[in-house]
Amino acid sequence: MKTKQSIISFENMKVWVTLLLFVFISGAVAAADSYPRSQPEDNQNYKTFKGEVRDSESGDPLVFATLAIDGTNIATVSNSDGEFILKVPEDQLNKNITISYIGYKNKQVPVSSLKPERNKLELDVLAVSLSEIKVFPTDPDLLIRTVMYKKKDNYVEEPLEMTAFYRETIKKGWSYVSLAEAVVDVYKQPYTSARADKVRLFKGRKSTDYSKLDTLVFKLQGGPYTNLLMDIMKNPYIIFTDDMIGNYEFNLASVTRIDKKLVYVLEFKPRPGAIDALFYGKLFIDTESLAITSATFNMDTSDELKAADILIKRKPIGAKVYPTEAAYMVNYREKNGKWYFGYSRGQVTFKINWDKKLFNSHYVSTIEMAVTDWQKTEDKPFRSSDRMKMNVIMSDAVSGFSDPEFWGKYNVIEPEKSIDQAIRKIQRKLRRN
Repeated sequence: MKTKQSIISFENMKVWVTLLLFVFISGAVAAADSYPRSQPEDNQNYKTFKGEVRDSESGDPLVFATLAIDGTNIATVSNSDGEFILKVPEDQLNKNITISYIGYKNKQVPVSSLKPERNKLELDVLAVSLSEIKVFPTDPDLLIRTVMYKKKDNYVEEPLEMTAFYRETIKKGWSYVSLAEAVVDVYKQPYTSARADKVRLFKGRKSTDYSKLDTLVFKLQGGPYTNLLMDIMKNPYIIFTDDMIGNYEFNLASVTRIDKKLVYVLEFKPRPGAIDALFYGKLFIDTESLAITSATFNMDTSDELKAADILIKRKPIGAKVYPTEAAYMVNYREKNGKWYFGYSRGQVTFKINWDKKLFNSHYVSTIEMAVTDWQKTEDKPFRSSDRMKMNVIMSDAVSGFSDPEFWGKYNVIEPEKSIDQAIRKIQRKLRRN
C-alpha cells in the first residue's frame, strides 16, 4: 500500500521527467519563443587551447574528463571524442590546469606549456589497493541513507551565480536535424533549500532542418532546467527520497579514485515489484566525506507504454512513439571541502512507427550542460522577466551560426566531429543565402 509521502515523491519525480519530453506536432511549425538579446561582452583578452584527453596505454579517448584552471573556478569538459577547447584569460596564463577522470590519476600541466592546437593530454589508469580503505561498509542501505543525511555538510550552502554552456541536439539516423547551443547564467540555490534554481539566457543559437523530420515537428521541452534537475543532491526526488530508498536494492560493487580521493561505487536497481522505482545505475561516493561525486543512471524503458506515457507529451495521429533508452549522468566538483554541480548529460533514444510507412524512424536527443565558471553571490534570484521558463523550448533563431566569434571569451564544449560538420553545413548555407 502506498503512503501519502511515497505518492507525493513519485509525482514530484514525474514532474522532473516530464521536463525532458518531446512535443510532437503534425504539419505546421510551432512559433519560436523569443529571448532578450545578450549584452555586449567585455574586452578581456584570452587565449584558446584545443586538444584531446586520452588513456596513456590504450590511446582511447576519455569522455567527459574535467579540465580546471588551478586556483580559479574556470573549467571545461571534454566531448564524447575526448576533445576539448579551453579559453584562458591572459592574467591566468601562469596557472596550471588539472585534468581529472574517474579511475585515473590526476594530471597537472602548466598553461604555458600548451600549444594553441593539437595538445595531447594522457592520463594513467589508477590502481586502488584495498589496504588503502579505512572503512568498508557492510550495509549498502545504511550507506545511502548516511549520504543523504550528510548533504548539508558536503554541498554548498550559499547561493552561487554560475556561467554554463548548454547544448541540445536531435539526430535522425546518422544526421543531425536540430542543434541548439547557449551560454546561460544560473542562480544556484543552496542544497538544503527547497527553492528551484533559476536560469537566464545570455546568448544562444539554434538551427532545425524541418524537411528531415518526417513531416512532423518535435521539440525538446525543458532546456537547461532539465540539466539542472539532474542534480540529484539538490533534487533527490528524481531517483529517491528517504521514503523511496526502500524501493531500490543497493550493492557496493567496487572502489575507485576520483581527484585523488577514494570512491565507493554503489550500484542500485529497483526491487522486484517496486512500482515507483524507475531508474537503475551507479553512485560514486567519496569514502571520507560520503559525498556523491558523480552518478550515472538509466530509466527502465522495458515497459514501452509506461516509458512513452512519461516522456512523450503529444504525438501526431498515425504514429506510435516509444523511447528505447534514456540515460543520464551528473558530475560534481569540489572546492574547499564543499561540492557543487559541474556537469550533466541526458540522452534519449526512441523510435516512431508510422501506420502507413514501411520503415520506422529512429531519433536520438541529447542535452548537456557544463559549468564553466562560478562565484558566490549575495544578489537575489533573477527577475521573473529575465528568467527562462521551466517549460522552455529553445528559440529557432539561426543567425548566430554565421559568426565564428559568436562565443567570444566563454568556454564551451568542443563539438563532436559529426556536430562540427553539422555546424559547418549550417554556416555554409547561411553564407549562400
